[in-house]
Amino acid sequence: MTSKSSELSETYLSSERADAWQRESLRRKESSGAATEMLLNLADLRAGDRVLEVAAGTGDQALMISRRIGSSGQVVAVDISSNMLAHAAAAAREAGLANVETRVMNAEKLDFEADSFDAVLCRFALMLFPNPTGGLAEMLRVVKPTRKVAVMVWSTAEKNPFHGLPLQVVRNIGNLPAPASGRPGLFSLSGAGDLEGVYRDEGFSDVAIHAAPLRRKYASLQDAIQGMKSTMVVLQDLMAKLSAADQARAWEQIERGMSSFVGPNGFDAPGEALIAVGTK
Repeated sequence: MTSKSSELSETYLSSERADAWQRESLRRKESSGAATEMLLNLADLRAGDRVLEVAAGTGDQALMISRRIGSSGQVVAVDISSNMLAHAAAAAREAGLANVETRVMNAEKLDFEADSFDAVLCRFALMLFPNPTGGLAEMLRVVKPTRKVAVMVWSTAEKNPFHGLPLQVVRNIGNLPAPASGRPGLFSLSGAGDLEGVYRDEGFSDVAIHAAPLRRKYASLQDAIQGMKSTMVVLQDLMAKLSAADQARAWEQIERGMSSFVGPNGFDAPGEALIAVGTK
């Protein structure tokens, strides 16, 4: 992850946040595993590649990359949170993957030489960068000519009710504005042409945008609500701006809204990611 944005608090950097994020790793694999496989395919990973993952978090994707490129390749996973990367390094060790390196680093100031990597990937983070064009420019700088930079971001709030609905409820109750145009936010790159535009502005060629479906599943509505409370930093930050009474009212409305996604097999909400890929 990059430096703190208007919708990303210092709680992201805490060990408690890293622990909570790690506990959700299996659920993330279930909800976005197929989309992540698409991301890796579009990045054109090859055996023996040296690959950079930006904003790697607890390393879910780094391990997938590692297996794709084999023992002759290398994954360098960077993130601003040392606590997140501690989980990533431990997961790599436990999996017996010796080709994963972790480094604490600001995504907008990558400490690598130009043309250092065969591919650069970033999943669910670019939209939260204070300066996404600057972050993307750094990714372009460090990837080798003719190779690819691939990123995944959230599609629109309407297509991602698990995130979009709770945020809208809290903003409505607290009369809180959505992030202004051009400001960091979960859906700041979801508008028509937004993601493609930042790629083209940085000079990428062969730019393509792909929609990838997601599913957010929990055993019950209460499990889904607990998942929101433990992992949605943006929601926590907005909730903190409400009084205790308004927070209680917000959770009541969120539960009521989310109940429409409960069926005989538990909680199951649709979602959508956007994947961008471009060539240097």
